[in-house]
Amino acid sequence: MDEFDFTDEIESLEAELLEQKETKRKILQKLDLFVLDNSIRETTVGQLRGHTLQNKIKIYQEAKKCGFEYCIVASFNHMTRVGDTFCQWLKDNNEDRTKMFSFSEFTEGVKDGVADIETLPVAMEKCKTYGIPNVIIEIDLADPRFNWNKFTIRDFCQLLHKRINWCYNNLSSDSKILVNFRDFAFAMKGKKSLVRVLTVTKFLAKLPKQCFGLCIEEMGKFLPEEVGAWCATLRKVMNDCSWNDGKLLAHVHKRWGFAHVTQLECLMNGADGIWAGVCEEGASVGHASSTVTIMNLVRMGNKKVLEKYNCHYLRQAAVNITEITTGRPPHYRELIYGERALDLWLPGQEDSVREFDLAKFFGEEAPNRITDVSSFGMIKERLVNLFGDDPQFTDKMAEKMKELLLNDMSGGRKEEYMSPVGIAMLFDRAGGQITSKMCDVVEEMKVNEPHAQKLIDDVKKIWDEWDLKEGEESGDNRLRFDSFYNGFLSPYFGCYRCEDTRKGLQALDMDNDDHIDWSEFELYLKWAMRQYPHLADADELLSCAFRKGLIPAMQDVVLETVGTE
Repeated sequence: MDEFDFTDEIESLEAELLEQKETKRKILQKLDLFVLDNSIRETTVGQLRGHTLQNKIKIYQEAKKCGFEYCIVASFNHMTRVGDTFCQWLKDNNEDRTKMFSFSEFTEGVKDGVADIETLPVAMEKCKTYGIPNVIIEIDLADPRFNWNKFTIRDFCQLLHKRINWCYNNLSSDSKILVNFRDFAFAMKGKKSLVRVLTVTKFLAKLPKQCFGLCIEEMGKFLPEEVGAWCATLRKVMNDCSWNDGKLLAHVHKRWGFAHVTQLECLMNGADGIWAGVCEEGASVGHASSTVTIMNLVRMGNKKVLEKYNCHYLRQAAVNITEITTGRPPHYRELIYGERALDLWLPGQEDSVREFDLAKFFGEEAPNRITDVSSFGMIKERLVNLFGDDPQFTDKMAEKMKELLLNDMSGGRKEEYMSPVGIAMLFDRAGGQITSKMCDVVEEMKVNEPHAQKLIDDVKKIWDEWDLKEGEESGDNRLRFDSFYNGFLSPYFGCYRCEDTRKGLQALDMDNDDHIDWSEFELYLKWAMRQYPHLADADELLSCAFRKGLIPAMQDVVLETVGTE
């Protein structure tokens, strides 16, 4: 036997790993996922600008479009916050609140190591005021404020039972009570606190009227396998006590980057649901969103989530809620719902065999990402997809554009060529003539940065001043060649009457009417602001647009004209 022959060992290990992998995959494929939507509450945590009432209403409506029946609407305290106003709005508008939840503290305070057992938590009182029947009672079992010798785990369970009974007696006999182990991971790490977690779980499982379930929360600090094992332990205790139908819902913060994997590990190890927002906005640099979790189940073949939820709307809902919360679209590299999440980035990728076509699922066309590895065909296809067919969009033009792209990078010029304005300018610099369709598409593009829009508006004021000087033609949003030269071009070209200058102006006159339209000029301004967002004022914007965009384009036209004479 060859001492270096590990064939048998490798085959055995591969078989073992494959079995584990398939077991976990089958769990996710068959899982009947329960979603407690937390978009209204989670997305406001950690934000520099909190939610207004209208923000909460819009988020609530977006989550409903996803098909989520259960949702968390507030986290009350002694102050009157927007959550109070929102819950009053729900009540005034007769919204169905039977499946709405609010957070509540377990106790109003701890003194000398003992919980306040007499004072009812204010959040429970507010649930009664606003008609919110379901409560998530938050507990901490590794809390150093408690003296566990004076306030024993038995005392803890008795007070917890008292709070649960109050909900049944004062909110609804059908109240759905969840208990959230807020410091779950830390409690599971300690020997004594671990015993307390399991004791409380067993106590709740054996109540005459069982709670709706348990919530666990992990702050993104521990390994997915650790959290998964702790989750499995909790589920085993629940099942051993015949609490099989009790919900076990996971919520994982992003923090160190394990969030989505940890969330799936919980679902593969006994959790049957999540409490999460549609988008990842939240505390600790965000959290594992329901959009990413659900779409992972979809791509693995889970049919139940497709039947229960409007999965095809998740991407749009995540985009909308991000914008409502932050005032900006999601980061372009955001998973599933970022602007670039659907891109094809390699030649031939669109023809490869893929497990799951994300773009097709959401009814969108996967755009070709234009980079230094893009093929000529990908560049040409991107032009056609954005601007329609044009005789200029040839393989030869795509080759010129690719060559220019590579020259830019070699020369230290770092720009993007993916956006409509980015690829239009690359096309222009490569010798193409900007089309009216390009102008139309770029004109419709939003400038998301207020600073960029301000600078473009400042240039527009200068443009309008020259437009007014044209007498009868004023106010038509276009300038004669001489007006444009005097207003903008004179610092760069010494003579308006020179033949080269007049030929170069044709680069801007896309519709050949001897005028420069604002939309034709704006294309270069939007391009400059997108590529160089740190320009300080209108003068810098104009300088950049001319030096790096307009003048090279004008020179191309001059050279092309000379070559045909």
